Amino acid sequence: MKLRSLRLRLSLAAAGLIALALALAGAGLVLIFDRVLDARTAEDLDRTAKFLAGQVSRAPDGRLQLGAEPADPRLATPYGGLYWQIAPDGPDRAADLHSRSLWDKSLPSPPTDRHTVDLDGPEGARLIAVGRRITIGREPAPTPLTITVAMDRRDLAASRTTFLGLIVPALVGLGLVLALAMSVFVQRALRPFRALRTDLRAIHDGARTTLPGDFPDEVQPLVDDLNRLIGVQERALQRARTQAGDMAHGLKTPLAVLTALARHSADDRPELSAEIEGQALAMGRQVERALVRARVAAAGNLRRRACPVAPVVARLVATLRRLPDADSLSWEVNVPAALSYPGDEGDLTELLGNLLDNARKWAHRRVVVTGASDGSDSRLVIADDGPGMSAAAIARIARGRRWDETKPGTGFGLAISSDIAEETGGQVALGASELGGLQVALEWHTA
Repeated sequence: MKLRSLRLRLSLAAAGLIALALALAGAGLVLIFDRVLDARTAEDLDRTAKFLAGQVSRAPDGRLQLGAEPADPRLATPYGGLYWQIAPDGPDRAADLHSRSLWDKSLPSPPTDRHTVDLDGPEGARLIAVGRRITIGREPAPTPLTITVAMDRRDLAASRTTFLGLIVPALVGLGLVLALAMSVFVQRALRPFRALRTDLRAIHDGARTTLPGDFPDEVQPLVDDLNRLIGVQERALQRARTQAGDMAHGLKTPLAVLTALARHSADDRPELSAEIEGQALAMGRQVERALVRARVAAAGNLRRRACPVAPVVARLVATLRRLPDADSLSWEVNVPAALSYPGDEGDLTELLGNLLDNARKWAHRRVVVTGASDGSDSRLVIADDGPGMSAAAIARIARGRRWDETKPGTGFGLAISSDIAEETGGQVALGASELGGLQVALEWHTA
């Protein structure tokens, strides 16, 4: 797929936006999970703190005591990750009660203005903690206490890692599904343009004259403009055909009169008569060439049809073989049936007729016609075993002049064929053939 492809650009843009949206969604989900996990942990820690508040009391000797301890096994394991501590307010830290998991450590008292805080714990651990302030005893000697329950954040990190292990594959899978859905969406969105291309190809092949009017509202203005353009071109080409025909009729009659007058006065002034007749014939050939180019240009519109080459060559060769002087020639034709030329049959017939007729006039014994195509470029070669042409003669033909005045039509037909080839997207190249004579190669690009 080319980088200039609209489908590729839309697909890349959609994939990038999907990836960005999923990345943001993943980051948001992780943030939400962290918040929810902290809130759930704080709720569990606060429940433990309430349990401890209900169990703490003063012993007869004035020391703090617990009626029962929380049953979590982590509280009984040194540095087990879950801790609690009960401390009286003030400097008297000797009256502390704490879980066995704290061992020989103690927790700093959390601030009074916050319910959930982060504290430094044993062995450099970072703890999420909940603190509660209570008072035990009665007047006149109540005892204010601070209950702190904390958990190692490494336990929360393990839960976070588990969550990431689940959410990342889920987001990747969702991304693939969305990318597939976006690909289908892009395909459907570009369907009108593919239909437009098919309809334009049908116009180019001559199967239809205008584009249909059943496109989406976003594409229909373009279709309407194309239809208007096709109509304008058709009218302009029709005017060109008419004007070319008028010019032909307007010039042929005066030229015929000049030729007749020149021949009539040949007895009185033969040199002047021959000059006038020669100039009239030259003007006639130029008019013929101009009319051919105008006709071919007018035919080269959007509805040009590709023409099979093999039937045209076979028909022309059969016609040339019936001429009186063609019995001594050997025609060898090898043209693939699939070879087609990007012009109509009339143009191709006139083009190849000139080339084959020139080969017939100058060949001694053989004329070989071969065709080939490699998928993108096609070629038709006409070679003869005649005298061939010099580089200077080829240059004269390229300038639109005749090759040799000794035979009627020689050279000028090649120039007309070259004009037709250029107007229909091909080109004619002249050179030496392996048979010793002239080789004429008609080359064109296959769409």
